[in-house]
Amino acid sequence: MRLRSVVAGMLLLAACAAVRAESVCHGSVSRGRIDNAVALPAQGPNFQAYSQLGVSLGRTYVHSRVRDIVLDAYQASAAALPGKTFVYGETGTAQGGPIRPHRTHQNGLSMDFFVPVTDPAGHSLPLPGSMANKFGYDIEFDANGRYAGYAIDFEAIGEHLYQLDLAARRHGSGLALVIFDPPYLPRLFATRHGAALRGLHFMQGRAWVRHDEHYHVDFALPCRP
Repeated sequence: MRLRSVVAGMLLLAACAAVRAESVCHGSVSRGRIDNAVALPAQGPNFQAYSQLGVSLGRTYVHSRVRDIVLDAYQASAAALPGKTFVYGETGTAQGGPIRPHRTHQNGLSMDFFVPVTDPAGHSLPLPGSMANKFGYDIEFDANGRYAGYAIDFEAIGEHLYQLDLAARRHGSGLALVIFDPPYLPRLFATRHGAALRGLHFMQGRAWVRHDEHYHVDFALPCRP
């Protein structure tokens, strides 16, 4: 009986250690994998995942430190902009590696964030994603940042990116790359934190797909070869 108790205790400790183990990323965002990835919460006080189907299919896994950064940033954004709603998109799989149709998202350090939007009355709403518009990825905003009565909330994006950068620094990381439709950058730099945002590394050219309905972030963490 005592031996059983000892074995059970050892198994429990091992399980707890596995839960607490930090993720280990390998390779790069475009050619890599990850050990001990963690799933992001499907929702929180001021955020939600882009699709419950995507969550159930295991497409929202990240590096454990990226999860901590993202949750800290959402908490800080809620304090700075109460009432704003944020939606995150696809991240990666539990083991990493290719995740179609993305060219990156392979080692737990990449995340998509859908643009926060407002309705004609100025109320913050989640971007309407469904199978009909590829869960938001097929939405096309015009040059003024508008789509079907929705308007991109550039101030909310600016606050969120600012808080992501601060949270990343607190966790010994940083924002390695931000991809957002280049014609929208002047609107972003005109927000409250515009001066600080200019110091981030934005992709200057256009990506292989237009990033108007979402902005992509690669986090800076050391990975094994």
